[in-house]
Amino acid sequence: MHMYTEHFNLNLLPFENVPDPLFFYDYGSRAHIRKQIYGALQNNRGLIVVIGPIGSGKTTLSQMIKFDFSESIKLIWMGEPPANSADLYLFLAQELGLQPSSPEKTFVMRDIRNALLKINAEGKKCLVILDESHLMSDDVINGIRLLNNLEEGSIKLIQLLLLGQEELMDKINSLDMEPFKQRIAALEVLGKMNVDTMIKYVTHRLQVAGGTPDLISDTGWEALSIAFSTGGTPRTINSLCDKSFSVACEREKPAVDARDVYEATQRMRLTTDVFHYICLLNTQEREREKEIEREKERETKNREPPPIADKPVPETVDKAAQKKAETEQAPPPIIQKKEEKSWEMVYEMPDISRIRMGAAELFPAEREDLKTPVTLLLLSILAFMVSVLFFCQRTESTGFVGCLMDLFNVLMGNP
Repeated sequence: MHMYTEHFNLNLLPFENVPDPLFFYDYGSRAHIRKQIYGALQNNRGLIVVIGPIGSGKTTLSQMIKFDFSESIKLIWMGEPPANSADLYLFLAQELGLQPSSPEKTFVMRDIRNALLKINAEGKKCLVILDESHLMSDDVINGIRLLNNLEEGSIKLIQLLLLGQEELMDKINSLDMEPFKQRIAALEVLGKMNVDTMIKYVTHRLQVAGGTPDLISDTGWEALSIAFSTGGTPRTINSLCDKSFSVACEREKPAVDARDVYEATQRMRLTTDVFHYICLLNTQEREREKEIEREKERETKNREPPPIADKPVPETVDKAAQKKAETEQAPPPIIQKKEEKSWEMVYEMPDISRIRMGAAELFPAEREDLKTPVTLLLLSILAFMVSVLFFCQRTESTGFVGCLMDLFNVLMGNP
């Protein structure tokens, strides 16, 4: 078993370029062509031509036709056209088990007709498949036309299926081949697969081999779509997918991605636009990495505790701290005593302190020895006022002013 079948857990190699009917893609145009050929052969219509590019699946289609008529058909397979019509007849005679009595074409054709009549009498059909028929010479083409004329009533004694590339159409359309063209019962063209058909085709082969479409990643499918954007033949698609799976297996990947497909195109020397897609993927990957880094930075920043704001210090505290600092920086005050008075001489103090110190000097409120004289003074003033009032009552003076005049006269010694 191939190593990548084990790696991807497949039962069979899904993309081998062999005409295996098991992997025949019986959908779309191929299913239609198969049905058309089957009907033509079933109804003994004679000459059928299938044209398609290299690797389009013509041989696989012929194998399916053989599979369709496996029990009721005498199949004669020719891998390439003979050199001339005489060799064509001799080859058919040998395949039919004949030993012609003469190499002349007339006698060989007679023996072939008799053998075909016997096959049809047994309820079977004789189908001749000629591959690479675009290589036929004009003589061989004319020999094919004569074989198609072998009939028994309305029944064609031999069925002819020609498989060839586009060059065969050029020969058929030439003026000299008009008699041959008129005898073609069915002409089918196998074209390239578009992107949608390619995806279904690859998926079909993976499923037949025991796999799933998940064995190719999204970028892998996109790369394959780009590689076959202009169409692709089954042979080329098989080759690219087979090499892509081999590359992914070498890299021990669980699925084929765009880079594996690109490496496969390089090994096959296919000219595609997959490289530009890889460049786009690399750019997107770098952008994602940058975004991830930015997201990590944001998450880290959100996890950090918020900075503790400095609590506002009350103004009194600020002033107290300022005063404390100024006090610590200022030199100690010098105190001098003079004649029982305390004088505080403060150097380099703020203006407000100096104002307070001056007020203290003018109004020594803190001196306890002034309380008694002030009290006596107040009592004396009160006694004086009482004496004045008493004098005014005794002298019967007129008004307060008159009383004061009388008091002044008495004090001056004028009765």
